[in-house]
Amino acid sequence: MFPKRRKPPKSGIARAPRREYPSHRGWVRGHECAVDGPHSEGRIECAHVRIGTDGGTQLKPSDFFTYPLCQRCHGEQHATGERTFEAKYFPKGLRATALEYARRSPSYFKDEEFRTGVDKALEGN
Repeated sequence: MFPKRRKPPKSGIARAPRREYPSHRGWVRGHECAVDGPHSEGRIECAHVRIGTDGGTQLKPSDFFTYPLCQRCHGEQHATGERTFEAKYFPKGLRATALEYARRSPSYFKDEEFRTGVDKALEGN
């Protein structure tokens, strides 16, 4: 008889909250560039907001902190820095813009974990 597979003991450490939501990223990429609109250059990418989010050094923020940018604008965001890019194009702020996309996302209505994360982030506004 073949021995049973053993179950490792539980560590007691709580599981980290989920950070990746592929369906939400796909929905965000389905929009026009938040800066150029219909005059976008290149494909649409999900840009993550880093300032004031749950991201950190070497840690990408949760996907509900994303908004759509074309390749040109996304490159500009990285080249000029988030604060400069925000001041130039987003007077209400990048974080607020990303959370507005998250609040309107189908994932907000279908995925309880996603909705809870967005609601907690909105409480922090």
